[in-house]
Amino acid sequence: MTGWLPITKKEVDARGWDELDIILISGDAYVDHPSFGHAVIGRVLESEGLRVAIIPQPNWQDDLRDFKKMGKPRLFFGISSGCMDPMVNHYTATKRLRSTDAYTPGGKAGFRPDYAATVYSKILKKLFPDVPVIIGGIEASLRRVTHYDYWSDQLKPSILVDSGADLLIYGMGEQPLREIARLLVKGVPFSSLKTISQTAFLQSQSEPLPKNKKWETFELASHESCITSKRTFAQNFKYIEQESNRCNTKRLAQNVGSRTLVINPPYKTMTEKEIDASFALPYTRLPHPKYKKRGAIPAFEMIRFSINLHRGCFGGCSFCTISEHQGKFISSRSKSSIMYEVEQVVRMPDFKGYISDLGGPSANMYMMSGKDPSTCDKCTRPSCIYPAICNNLDTNHKPLIDIYKSVSAHPKVKKAFVGSGIRHDMLITKNREESKLNHYDEYTETLIKHHVSGRLKVAPEHTSEDVLKIMRKPPFKTFQAFKLKFDQICKKAGLKQQLIPYFISSHPGSEITDMANLALETKKLGYKLEQIQDFTPTPMTLSSVIYYSEYHPYTMKKVYTAVSVPDKKDQRRFFFWYKKENRQLIRKTLAHLNKSDIADKLLGKLTK
Repeated sequence: MTGWLPITKKEVDARGWDELDIILISGDAYVDHPSFGHAVIGRVLESEGLRVAIIPQPNWQDDLRDFKKMGKPRLFFGISSGCMDPMVNHYTATKRLRSTDAYTPGGKAGFRPDYAATVYSKILKKLFPDVPVIIGGIEASLRRVTHYDYWSDQLKPSILVDSGADLLIYGMGEQPLREIARLLVKGVPFSSLKTISQTAFLQSQSEPLPKNKKWETFELASHESCITSKRTFAQNFKYIEQESNRCNTKRLAQNVGSRTLVINPPYKTMTEKEIDASFALPYTRLPHPKYKKRGAIPAFEMIRFSINLHRGCFGGCSFCTISEHQGKFISSRSKSSIMYEVEQVVRMPDFKGYISDLGGPSANMYMMSGKDPSTCDKCTRPSCIYPAICNNLDTNHKPLIDIYKSVSAHPKVKKAFVGSGIRHDMLITKNREESKLNHYDEYTETLIKHHVSGRLKVAPEHTSEDVLKIMRKPPFKTFQAFKLKFDQICKKAGLKQQLIPYFISSHPGSEITDMANLALETKKLGYKLEQIQDFTPTPMTLSSVIYYSEYHPYTMKKVYTAVSVPDKKDQRRFFFWYKKENRQLIRKTLAHLNKSDIADKLLGKLTK
């Protein structure tokens, strides 16, 4: 089948379909591109021979005609609120409503509800009570178990409770959805789908857990226990995170009211053949034509000439959701798959010769995995590179250098940039033999000389060693060493490039003096910071658990966190120490803490 998947009844009729097998609901506008989850899932199900349609950004505030227009699907409804959690999409860190939405034509806000997956699911269960509903995507994935919701400032149970959905798929959904679709086509009842990997569901506490001889079960503290005790909630998270990042994970069970939440272990990381197959599906690589008059979709414009090389991230940063959704283990595409997509990109009529990004969640993790899989099988570390790079991790950058060179050699490619952030800490070592073996210097030089479009993004995140430990990030001296290397390469090559660091304020563990020192350290390096953000607690991250509970789940020690609006503003102000309106307030704050010496270093001594 060619063209876009149908999104209107007219398009369904044009295909001669009198019934749909599956209807997908998406909080994003329909962009038929492998970077957009609804397109990937739609194409995967289509490749199984199923009749699939998408209802993108349905109106939930009228007579619900958008939800009714396709009728009732034969197998199930599938729901995703979009590529971002809708609450992160809608609100800033200070809970101010955003005025734009990057996943909507014209960048206009207001085309999806808060807690979209729950809203969509409730509507469908009311309109079509006999049709199964499956929820997935980032919102469902990160809310699959008891979690802290920053926007309502409360602990919420699994999203399955509020949404009324029948099944939840967490993580990247291709593998479980293929299995579910094949079983349903064979006639297996939906109610029997209780042992599908990477799914979650609710059942009565009186029912025995579905039998699977390969799975051990770990019982989490109940949702009610977590509400009663912040300490219990923090302890719970440790087990959830560890089981989410192991090779051989246990099934998780958690009592919620009179029911039990069952979370089945995930699939094994996608093989090269499997991920290649996903990227080889017949995407048009463009937004649906119906959006032409409504304006460009900013998220698509950002990635239209980019190539995603891999999925997953083994960084394990405390504030990041990638490993909880895409997984800790890297799934890399083959070179032939990447080059095939390059060929598709260069054939686009508006391609001008520039590929905007050869990247991934972290740009320089391509083809990296454990040298000895049996060692990985026993490991429970959330990060493969913190507190130090694992001896079992293959960090060879040669395959990535080869990709860069091959793409750059394409006759229609003038320049291929790396727009994704890199893990600079993997490129800094005092061991010359290790550096040579893994091509660290060669990669760094290749990257800076040929694949930086004026600015290279890295994320030291803070300067305080105590805060960085909580973040699971390397010491700030690692960034300083990388900046030195960056500047030397640029000077030698006659390049005027910028190294752009990202920083976070108000992260758990960060106090005013830490932010003052951050301002001082970055000033010494010549920075007036641009890429900064206030910490936003997002579901199912270590940092969010600490923010809510005040306990570090791995040490059970208390951790200070700036929670009030004034405290957060005080911390953020240090990013902009150079602005006239902040100088007096910074002096006053530091004087109150008996740290006037820092103020003098940062702002200069007051003249009498």
